Amino acid sequence: MRIGVEEEFHILEVESGLLVPRADAVLRRLPRRTFTTELHQSAVESNSGVHASLAGLYSDLARTRRRLDAAAASLGLAVAAAGTAPLAPAASGQPTADARYHHMVEEYRRVADEQLICGAQVHVDIPDRDTAVGLMCTLSPWLPALLALSASSPFWQGSDTGYASWRTLLWQRWPTAGPVGCFKSAADYDAAVDDLVRTGVISDPGMIYYDVRPSSHLRTLELRICDACPRVETVVLVAGLFRALVTEALELRASGAAVCDGRHEWLRGASWRAARSGLEGALVDPRTHREAPAAEVVRGLLARLRPALEAHGDWQTVRDLAEGALANGSAAERMRRKAREEDLLACTDLLIAETRGARRHRRPAAFARRKVQRSVQGGAGSGVQGGAGSGMPEVLGG
Repeated sequence: MRIGVEEEFHILEVESGLLVPRADAVLRRLPRRTFTTELHQSAVESNSGVHASLAGLYSDLARTRRRLDAAAASLGLAVAAAGTAPLAPAASGQPTADARYHHMVEEYRRVADEQLICGAQVHVDIPDRDTAVGLMCTLSPWLPALLALSASSPFWQGSDTGYASWRTLLWQRWPTAGPVGCFKSAADYDAAVDDLVRTGVISDPGMIYYDVRPSSHLRTLELRICDACPRVETVVLVAGLFRALVTEALELRASGAAVCDGRHEWLRGASWRAARSGLEGALVDPRTHREAPAAEVVRGLLARLRPALEAHGDWQTVRDLAEGALANGSAAERMRRKAREEDLLACTDLLIAETRGARRHRRPAAFARRKVQRSVQGGAGSGVQGGAGSGMPEVLGG
């Protein structure tokens, strides 16, 4: 089961740490098959290749970040992967020249104006859209834990919000963001999306921003709840856990097991709790619907997914990365520590350094012990066949 990742990055002025609208200038130095624009000129997106192994995904993301960093540095700029940029003036938004984006800015006003946020999305191959839609209920209870692992946006426009992921609160202002409901089939889901388009609330299916959704253009299930992550290892951790969740959900579906009790009212609250606390406080435990320490919930998820992780050869890597995340704290907590010790500019410098990978002088131990499998881009020997039967192209944005 192959995976791919889309990452969004803030563009920053190196000296001041301020968010700046320079995406077009950066993108002129990069291949558009891998890099593209976002709603605002202060962000760019990268699209990974498609991979069978976490080691292959890690290498791809690290290489892509180096390329993006070099392009930005050539202009005296830097990039940072985080839910929000600590120093993002209200006036730093400048919409990208695109008819769709122009409509969004006109229609949604302040919500679109303040869309100065970045996320990380994970795609997992799915056999068909009916299957993708049928898995969403099974996955949804555990997605807030993935948000907590990724939380990296405690600051907004120069002040501490009190949240680990303020991006989540900004994101959920869109009319179709947040937890997804249950649908009987892909046709049922598509009819609901068409109804929303006909109401004028959204202009196209691409504006469905649920925490998890079937891709509108690929045969994949897409995770959308997470903040952008300064460290590549965190992205890979989330990707490994999401693939294992999908694997488990497929097995439950095949067995005919009941996976949804029809109760979804607690999911938005669980997402809020994860956005508020990150890894440093309590989360809502999906097994009990009661609060529990974040470490307990994450380790419960690991234990639940161990068979699926072992099936992909991911158990040791994901366990090590998860334990490292619990020991070191969320990106939000690292940012707060740096801001307390120094200031928000130093915090921004930390984000830039972690995005660049400067903290690593060698391949992380979690990957060093494992044989690197070639991605599907490598062709023969990858262990995965592409072509007409595959759910994803060789590059997500291709």
